[in-house]
Amino acid sequence: METLFDNLHQTQKPLAERMRPKILSEFVGQQHLLAEGKLLRRLIKAGRVPSVIFFGPPGTGKTTLAQIIADSSNAKFVKINAVSTGVAEVKTVMQQAKADFEISGKKTYLLLDECHRWNKAQSDSLLGALEAGYLLLIGCTTENPSFSMTRAIVSRCTVFEFKRLNENDIKNVLKRALDAPQGLRDYHMQVDDAALNYFAKACGGDVRSALNGLELCAITSKPNSSGMIVVDQNVAAECLQQKALNLDETLYYHILSAFCKSLRGSDSTAALYYANRLIAAGMQPQIIARRLIAHASEDVGLADPQAMVQAC
Repeated sequence: METLFDNLHQTQKPLAERMRPKILSEFVGQQHLLAEGKLLRRLIKAGRVPSVIFFGPPGTGKTTLAQIIADSSNAKFVKINAVSTGVAEVKTVMQQAKADFEISGKKTYLLLDECHRWNKAQSDSLLGALEAGYLLLIGCTTENPSFSMTRAIVSRCTVFEFKRLNENDIKNVLKRALDAPQGLRDYHMQVDDAALNYFAKACGGDVRSALNGLELCAITSKPNSSGMIVVDQNVAAECLQQKALNLDETLYYHILSAFCKSLRGSDSTAALYYANRLIAAGMQPQIIARRLIAHASEDVGLADPQAMVQAC
Protein backbone atom coordinates (compact mmCIF):
# COMPACT_ATOMS: atom_id res chain seq x y z
CA MET A 1 0.00 0.00 0.00
CA GLU A 2 1.42 3.38 -0.99
CA THR A 3 2.27 5.75 1.83
CA LEU A 4 2.20 9.54 1.88
CA PHE A 5 5.98 9.48 1.57
CA ASP A 6 5.75 7.28 -1.53
CA ASN A 7 3.29 9.67 -3.16
CA LEU A 8 5.46 12.67 -2.30
CA HIS A 9 8.55 10.94 -3.66
CA GLN A 10 6.71 10.12 -6.88
CA THR A 11 5.67 13.74 -7.44
CA GLN A 12 9.26 14.91 -6.91
CA LYS A 13 10.53 12.79 -9.79
CA PRO A 14 11.08 14.51 -13.16
CA LEU A 15 8.19 14.29 -15.58
CA ALA A 16 10.19 12.08 -17.95
CA GLU A 17 10.67 9.56 -15.13
CA ARG A 18 7.03 9.65 -14.05
CA MET A 19 5.89 9.06 -17.63
CA ARG A 20 8.27 6.17 -18.26
CA PRO A 21 6.25 3.29 -19.84
CA LYS A 22 5.89 0.16 -17.73
CA ILE A 23 4.62 -2.27 -20.38
CA LEU A 24 5.41 -2.85 -24.04
CA SER A 25 2.03 -1.58 -25.29
CA GLU A 26 2.80 1.86 -23.80
CA PHE A 27 6.22 2.10 -25.43
CA VAL A 28 6.45 4.70 -28.20
CA GLY A 29 8.76 4.60 -31.21
CA GLN A 30 11.37 2.12 -32.51
CA GLN A 31 8.87 0.39 -34.77
CA HIS A 32 11.73 -0.95 -36.88
CA LEU A 33 12.51 -3.12 -33.83
CA LEU A 34 9.14 -3.55 -32.11
CA ALA A 35 6.49 -3.75 -34.85
CA GLU A 36 4.50 -6.97 -35.02
CA GLY A 37 6.67 -9.76 -36.34
CA LYS A 38 10.00 -8.02 -35.67
CA LEU A 39 12.71 -10.05 -33.95
CA LEU A 40 13.00 -8.01 -30.74
CA ARG A 41 9.23 -7.99 -30.19
CA ARG A 42 9.08 -11.77 -30.68
CA LEU A 43 11.88 -12.24 -28.17
CA ILE A 44 10.20 -10.03 -25.58
CA LYS A 45 6.83 -11.76 -25.95
CA ALA A 46 8.49 -15.15 -25.63
CA GLY A 47 10.45 -14.00 -22.56
CA ARG A 48 13.68 -15.17 -24.21
CA VAL A 49 15.65 -11.97 -24.76
CA PRO A 50 19.38 -12.86 -24.82
CA SER A 51 22.24 -10.54 -23.92
CA VAL A 52 21.75 -7.39 -26.00
CA ILE A 53 23.26 -3.97 -26.57
CA PHE A 54 20.97 -1.04 -27.31
CA PHE A 55 22.74 1.91 -28.89
CA GLY A 56 21.38 5.15 -30.23
CA PRO A 57 20.79 8.83 -29.37
CA PRO A 58 19.72 9.85 -25.85
CA GLY A 59 16.04 10.00 -25.02
CA THR A 60 14.96 7.24 -27.40
CA GLY A 61 13.86 4.61 -24.85
CA LYS A 62 16.87 2.35 -24.37
CA THR A 63 16.73 2.19 -20.57
CA THR A 64 12.94 2.07 -20.56
CA LEU A 65 12.81 -0.92 -22.88
CA ALA A 66 15.46 -2.68 -20.81
CA GLN A 67 13.26 -2.33 -17.72
CA ILE A 68 10.22 -3.60 -19.64
CA ILE A 69 12.19 -6.64 -20.79
CA ALA A 70 13.26 -7.47 -17.24
CA ASP A 71 9.73 -7.05 -15.86
CA SER A 72 8.16 -9.22 -18.56
CA SER A 73 10.66 -12.06 -18.35
CA ASN A 74 10.18 -13.09 -14.70
CA ALA A 75 13.87 -12.44 -14.08
CA LYS A 76 15.78 -10.43 -11.51
CA PHE A 77 16.90 -6.98 -12.57
CA VAL A 78 20.02 -5.11 -11.50
CA LYS A 79 20.88 -1.65 -12.81
CA ILE A 80 24.36 -0.13 -12.62
CA ASN A 81 26.17 2.69 -14.38
CA ALA A 82 29.51 2.02 -16.02
CA VAL A 83 30.81 5.44 -14.98
CA SER A 84 30.59 4.71 -11.25
CA THR A 85 31.05 0.93 -11.12
CA GLY A 86 34.24 -1.09 -10.90
CA VAL A 87 35.18 -4.76 -11.17
CA ALA A 88 34.45 -5.40 -7.47
CA GLU A 89 30.81 -4.35 -7.78
CA VAL A 90 30.37 -6.46 -10.91
CA LYS A 91 31.76 -9.53 -9.17
CA THR A 92 29.27 -9.02 -6.35
CA VAL A 93 26.41 -8.87 -8.87
CA MET A 94 27.65 -12.02 -10.61
CA GLN A 95 27.97 -13.95 -7.35
CA GLN A 96 24.43 -13.04 -6.33
CA ALA A 97 23.12 -13.87 -9.81
CA LYS A 98 24.77 -17.29 -9.69
CA ALA A 99 23.33 -18.01 -6.23
CA ASP A 100 19.83 -16.95 -7.32
CA PHE A 101 20.04 -19.14 -10.41
CA GLU A 102 21.14 -22.18 -8.41
CA ILE A 103 18.39 -21.70 -5.80
CA SER A 104 15.39 -20.59 -7.85
CA GLY A 105 16.43 -21.06 -11.49
CA LYS A 106 15.87 -17.35 -12.16
CA LYS A 107 18.32 -15.53 -14.38
CA THR A 108 19.45 -11.98 -13.70
CA TYR A 109 19.36 -9.14 -16.22
CA LEU A 110 22.18 -6.66 -15.69
CA LEU A 111 21.31 -3.27 -17.15
CA LEU A 112 24.58 -1.46 -17.76
CA ASP A 113 24.09 2.21 -18.63
CA GLU A 114 26.88 3.97 -20.54
CA CYS A 115 28.42 0.56 -21.20
CA HIS A 116 30.96 2.04 -23.64
CA ARG A 117 32.73 3.60 -20.62
CA TRP A 118 33.99 0.22 -19.40
CA ASN A 119 37.60 -0.68 -20.05
CA LYS A 120 38.80 -4.12 -21.17
CA ALA A 121 39.36 -5.45 -17.64
CA GLN A 122 35.85 -4.48 -16.55
CA SER A 123 34.30 -5.94 -19.69
CA ASP A 124 36.23 -9.20 -19.44
CA SER A 125 35.02 -9.72 -15.88
CA LEU A 126 31.54 -10.42 -17.30
CA LEU A 127 32.53 -13.02 -19.86
CA GLY A 128 32.33 -16.08 -17.61
CA ALA A 129 28.85 -15.20 -16.32
CA LEU A 130 27.55 -14.48 -19.82
CA GLU A 131 28.83 -17.80 -21.13
CA ALA A 132 27.36 -19.70 -18.18
CA GLY A 133 23.98 -18.16 -18.92
CA TYR A 134 22.82 -17.14 -15.44
CA LEU A 135 23.57 -13.46 -16.17
CA LEU A 136 22.17 -11.61 -19.18
CA LEU A 137 23.51 -8.22 -20.18
CA ILE A 138 21.46 -5.31 -21.46
CA GLY A 139 23.96 -2.65 -22.38
CA CYS A 140 22.77 0.88 -23.19
CA THR A 141 25.04 3.33 -24.95
CA THR A 142 24.99 6.37 -27.20
CA GLU A 143 28.18 5.19 -28.93
CA ASN A 144 28.49 2.60 -31.68
CA PRO A 145 29.61 -0.57 -29.81
CA SER A 146 31.59 -1.79 -32.82
CA PHE A 147 34.06 1.02 -32.14
CA SER A 148 33.62 1.79 -28.44
CA MET A 149 33.35 -1.66 -26.80
CA THR A 150 35.55 -4.74 -26.63
CA ARG A 151 34.95 -7.38 -29.30
CA ALA A 152 34.60 -10.15 -26.72
CA ILE A 153 31.51 -8.52 -25.21
CA VAL A 154 29.96 -7.43 -28.52
CA SER A 155 30.33 -10.94 -29.98
CA ARG A 156 28.27 -12.35 -27.10
CA CYS A 157 25.44 -9.86 -27.54
CA THR A 158 22.82 -9.05 -30.14
CA VAL A 159 23.08 -5.38 -31.11
CA PHE A 160 19.96 -3.28 -31.77
CA GLU A 161 20.20 0.29 -33.03
CA PHE A 162 17.65 2.82 -31.74
CA LYS A 163 16.51 5.73 -33.90
CA ARG A 164 15.41 9.24 -32.96
CA LEU A 165 11.67 9.48 -32.36
CA ASN A 166 9.63 11.12 -35.10
CA GLU A 167 7.50 14.21 -34.49
CA ASN A 168 4.19 12.34 -34.25
CA ASP A 169 5.58 10.00 -31.60
CA ILE A 170 6.82 12.90 -29.50
CA LYS A 171 3.53 14.79 -29.77
CA ASN A 172 1.66 11.66 -28.63
CA VAL A 173 3.92 11.36 -25.59
CA LEU A 174 3.39 15.04 -24.72
CA LYS A 175 -0.39 14.74 -25.03
CA ARG A 176 -0.32 11.67 -22.80
CA ALA A 177 1.71 13.60 -20.21
CA LEU A 178 -0.81 16.47 -20.23
CA ASP A 179 -3.71 14.10 -19.49
CA ALA A 180 -2.07 11.59 -17.15
CA PRO A 181 -2.65 11.80 -13.36
CA GLN A 182 1.05 11.09 -12.77
CA GLY A 183 1.85 13.70 -15.40
CA LEU A 184 0.63 17.30 -15.65
CA ARG A 185 -3.14 16.89 -15.43
CA ASP A 186 -3.37 18.83 -12.15
CA TYR A 187 -1.71 21.86 -13.75
CA HIS A 188 -4.69 22.40 -16.13
CA MET A 189 -2.51 23.24 -19.11
CA GLN A 190 -3.60 24.29 -22.57
CA VAL A 191 -0.82 23.75 -25.11
CA ASP A 192 -1.64 24.97 -28.61
CA ASP A 193 -0.70 23.08 -31.77
CA ALA A 194 2.13 25.47 -32.63
CA ALA A 195 3.77 24.82 -29.26
CA LEU A 196 3.40 21.05 -29.62
CA ASN A 197 4.91 21.20 -33.10
CA TYR A 198 7.78 23.27 -31.77
CA PHE A 199 8.54 20.78 -29.00
CA ALA A 200 8.38 17.89 -31.47
CA LYS A 201 10.76 19.53 -33.94
CA ALA A 202 13.20 21.37 -31.68
CA CYS A 203 13.94 18.47 -29.32
CA GLY A 204 15.75 16.61 -32.10
CA GLY A 205 14.01 13.28 -31.54
CA ASP A 206 14.85 13.27 -27.79
CA VAL A 207 11.57 12.69 -25.97
CA ARG A 208 13.19 13.31 -22.57
CA SER A 209 14.20 16.79 -23.69
CA ALA A 210 10.66 17.51 -24.88
CA LEU A 211 9.13 16.35 -21.57
CA ASN A 212 11.62 18.40 -19.58
CA GLY A 213 10.69 21.49 -21.57
CA LEU A 214 6.98 20.85 -21.09
CA GLU A 215 7.47 20.44 -17.34
CA LEU A 216 9.32 23.77 -17.18
CA CYS A 217 6.32 25.39 -18.84
CA ALA A 218 4.07 23.94 -16.14
CA ILE A 219 6.10 24.97 -13.11
CA THR A 220 7.18 28.43 -14.27
CA SER A 221 4.08 29.78 -16.05
CA LYS A 222 1.34 31.66 -14.23
CA PRO A 223 -2.29 30.59 -14.74
CA ASN A 224 -4.63 33.06 -16.44
CA SER A 225 -7.81 34.44 -14.86
CA SER A 226 -9.56 31.12 -15.56
CA GLY A 227 -6.88 29.12 -13.75
CA MET A 228 -5.50 27.73 -17.01
CA ILE A 229 -1.81 27.65 -17.93
CA VAL A 230 -1.67 28.59 -21.61
CA VAL A 231 1.45 27.56 -23.51
CA ASP A 232 2.10 29.02 -26.96
CA GLN A 233 5.13 28.67 -29.20
CA ASN A 234 7.01 31.55 -27.55
CA VAL A 235 6.67 30.01 -24.09
CA ALA A 236 7.68 26.62 -25.47
CA ALA A 237 10.79 28.07 -27.11
CA GLU A 238 11.82 29.83 -23.91
CA CYS A 239 11.46 26.71 -21.78
CA LEU A 240 13.02 24.25 -24.22
CA GLN A 241 15.91 26.54 -25.10
CA GLN A 242 18.15 25.38 -27.95
CA LYS A 243 19.23 21.78 -27.88
CA ALA A 244 22.92 21.18 -28.49
CA LEU A 245 23.47 18.96 -31.51
CA ASN A 246 24.86 15.53 -30.77
CA LEU A 247 28.41 15.01 -32.02
CA ASP A 248 30.20 11.94 -30.70
CA GLU A 249 33.74 11.03 -31.77
CA THR A 250 32.67 8.84 -34.70
CA LEU A 251 30.17 11.38 -36.04
CA TYR A 252 32.71 14.18 -35.56
CA TYR A 253 35.14 12.59 -38.00
CA HIS A 254 32.38 11.63 -40.44
CA ILE A 255 31.12 15.22 -40.67
CA LEU A 256 34.62 16.67 -40.79
CA SER A 257 35.41 14.28 -43.66
CA ALA A 258 32.21 15.31 -45.44
CA PHE A 259 33.21 18.96 -45.05
CA CYS A 260 36.64 18.30 -46.60
CA LYS A 261 35.16 16.30 -49.49
CA SER A 262 32.65 19.09 -50.16
CA LEU A 263 35.54 21.54 -50.45
CA ARG A 264 37.41 19.26 -52.85
CA GLY A 265 34.26 18.83 -54.91
CA SER A 266 33.61 22.60 -55.02
CA ASP A 267 30.16 22.08 -53.44
CA SER A 268 29.87 25.34 -51.51
CA THR A 269 26.34 24.64 -50.21
CA ALA A 270 27.36 21.30 -48.70
CA ALA A 271 30.57 22.76 -47.26
CA LEU A 272 28.64 25.57 -45.57
CA TYR A 273 26.15 23.09 -44.14
CA TYR A 274 28.79 20.81 -42.66
CA ALA A 275 30.80 23.75 -41.34
CA ASN A 276 27.77 25.18 -39.55
CA ARG A 277 26.78 21.72 -38.29
CA LEU A 278 30.20 21.35 -36.67
CA ILE A 279 30.16 24.85 -35.16
CA ALA A 280 26.61 24.40 -33.82
CA ALA A 281 27.77 21.21 -32.09
CA GLY A 282 30.56 23.06 -30.31
CA MET A 283 33.58 22.94 -32.63
CA GLN A 284 35.84 25.98 -32.50
CA PRO A 285 35.56 28.03 -35.75
CA GLN A 286 39.36 28.23 -35.84
CA ILE A 287 39.47 24.53 -36.72
CA ILE A 288 37.29 25.18 -39.78
CA ALA A 289 39.56 28.09 -40.74
CA ARG A 290 42.67 25.90 -40.50
CA ARG A 291 41.04 23.31 -42.75
CA LEU A 292 40.20 26.00 -45.29
CA ILE A 293 43.82 27.20 -45.33
CA ALA A 294 45.08 23.64 -45.73
CA HIS A 295 42.77 22.98 -48.69
CA ALA A 296 43.63 26.32 -50.27
CA SER A 297 47.32 25.45 -50.05
CA GLU A 298 46.64 22.11 -51.74
CA ASP A 299 44.88 23.86 -54.61
CA VAL A 300 47.28 26.72 -55.37
CA GLY A 301 50.55 25.36 -53.93
CA LEU A 302 52.77 26.83 -51.24
CA ALA A 303 55.02 28.49 -53.82
CA ASP A 304 52.58 31.37 -54.20
CA PRO A 305 51.59 32.62 -50.68
CA GLN A 306 49.66 35.56 -52.12
CA ALA A 307 47.47 33.26 -54.20
CA MET A 308 46.84 31.12 -51.14
CA VAL A 309 45.67 34.14 -49.14
CA GLN A 310 43.33 35.18 -51.96
CA ALA A 311 41.92 31.63 -52.17
CA CYS A 312 41.00 31.77 -48.48
